[in-house]
This record gives sequence, C-alpha cells and structure tokens, in this order.
Amino acid sequence: MTLYGLLRHLLFAAALSLLSALLVWGMIRFRVVLDHPDARKAHLRPIPKGGGVGIVVAFLVGVAILYRFAEFSRIADPYFRGVILAATAIAGVAFLDDIFDWPFIIKLAAQLFAALLAVGSGLFVREFHLPVFGTVDFGWLGSLATLFWILFATNAMNFIDGLDGLAGGVALIAAAFLAGIAASQGGWFVYFASLLLVVGLAGFLPFNFPRARIFMGDVGSQFCGFVLAVLGVAASRFEKVEMSFTLVPMLLFAVLFDVALTLARRLFAGKPLTVPHREHLYQLAHRAGMDARAITLIYWAFTVMNGVCAIGFVRLEGRAKLVLLALPLIPQIFWLAYVLARARKAGV
Repeated sequence: MTLYGLLRHLLFAAALSLLSALLVWGMIRFRVVLDHPDARKAHLRPIPKGGGVGIVVAFLVGVAILYRFAEFSRIADPYFRGVILAATAIAGVAFLDDIFDWPFIIKLAAQLFAALLAVGSGLFVREFHLPVFGTVDFGWLGSLATLFWILFATNAMNFIDGLDGLAGGVALIAAAFLAGIAASQGGWFVYFASLLLVVGLAGFLPFNFPRARIFMGDVGSQFCGFVLAVLGVAASRFEKVEMSFTLVPMLLFAVLFDVALTLARRLFAGKPLTVPHREHLYQLAHRAGMDARAITLIYWAFTVMNGVCAIGFVRLEGRAKLVLLALPLIPQIFWLAYVLARARKAGV
C-alpha cells in the first residue's frame, strides 16, 4: 500500500469513527431510550442506551461505500446480501427491543430469522479442515452447527454487556485482531468488515469507558456478536489455515467461556435460562467487591492474549495448532477459581 493509499485509508476510517461518535453524542444529548436501574444492573441512575446505533450506522455506511468502490473487498452477491440484510434486521429489532423491552422469545425469534438469512445465503461451514485427520465434510450438520454458533455468539455478547466498556472493548479488540489476520490471508471482505466494526466501536467506546455516559444496548451488543459470528464463518474460507473456523471462537473465548459456564451452572441448578440474573463470572466478581473497571481490563487482557494465540495459530501447522487452541482455557480456569473463592468469602 502506498503512502497516499494508507492516508486515504486512515481518513476513511477516521470519518466513520467520527460519524459513530456524533450519533452516540446525539443519543446522549437528547437522552434517547433511557436504561433505568434495577436489582440486576450495576448502574444507580438512568443512563441512555442504544449507543450501538452509532456502531451500526458507521458499519453499514462503510460497507456500502466499500462495496461500491473497492471491488477487491467484495464477496459473492448472495453472501453479501445475506450478511447485510441479516445484520440490518437484527440491529433494527434489537433497537426496538431497547425501546419496548420485548420478552426473550421475541429476541430469539429475530435472531433466528437473521441467522437463517445468513446461512440461507450460503454462509455456513460445511467442510472442516482438521490437522492429522484432513478434510471432514459434515454436510447438512454444518449448516445446523453454523446456525447454533451465530445464535450463541450473538447472545453471548449480549449477556456480557453488563459493565462499562466490557462488551465494547472485547468486540473492538477481537475485531482488530481478526482484521489483521484476514489481511495476512488475503481475506479482504473479512478484513474490511472487521475494520469497520473497529472504527464504529472506536467512536462509541470513549462514551462508555471508564465511566459510561451511554450504553450500547441490545442494538450494539447483539449487532457486534452477530457480525463477529458471521465473519467467523466467512473466515472459515481461508484456504491456507486449517481450522480457520475456530479463529473467532478463539478471540471471543473469555466471553464464550463465561456465558457457557453460567448457562451450564443454571441448567444443572434447575434455574430458568431465559430469566435475567447476575450470575455471570464478571458479575459475581463485581458483586464480590472487585472494581468494575478492573474487571473490564481483565477481560480486555484475556482478549489480547487470545488474539496473540490466534496469530500463532494461523502461522503454525499440524499438532501445534491444537496446543494454541487449548491455551486460552488456562487463564479462564484460574479466573474461575479466583472469582468463586472471592465470591464465597464475600458471601455472594
């Protein structure tokens, strides 16, 4: 890339980030969609939510411009339409949910519809390229697994959005690492889409951390989770990387571990999974007296470490990949032990 091309690239990113920031500032200024405190929330006064609108608009405007002028960043039209229509649908429904606070079943139905749009357009993982075993074709089970992955990742980012800067920072770091990896593999659609998510989040995050003046709301958290999940499916087409479908799960592993563990604990305890609660690891740590900003920074650090593992994963071959794939689990086990011990001591 020439110096002129780099400057133009940076200017484009800065303009979209500014667009996101202006929209977020407008949501704060006019106090659009207030989030009122209750027993399961960490804030003590009404704070605007829906700041994810800035992220969504910056992303969609950026995709439209790139698709018009940057031909090398395109994917096949059916895939493109599937991704954009699905992302727009989930953002629209999630924003309405921020306003009307719909039951979980309506949220899930909207997520399922959006996921079906993406999978129906052809964006699903069918062939898994595994070290030692080679290529395994899962047929229609690949479509079902892709559908489950999109729904789980979308909800995981939604569930983790409970402390200032937590979900937004994790999504920004994960998208930044994914953009770098995609560029190294020549996956230009994944690169540009990830970068657009980064610049949209960069415009939002200063208003959300270290002290939140606005929350991203469902429109932001569900959109980020959905886009990252779909980009993870698109990344599975990286021909030079075995098991490339694991890249986004690796990057989001701290979030996925927290949510999966919490859902499993509630399931075995006979508690309903769809009822709001404060039993996620990050919430237990906060209830046990940990500073909210420290918890956020810990999850950011987990994501950075996972990003480094993902870079190594791409560059290594064979069984070494399996070692790097397992590494993100180690700090999560220590984190789990620490939080549970602290929670017991605090009587939580």
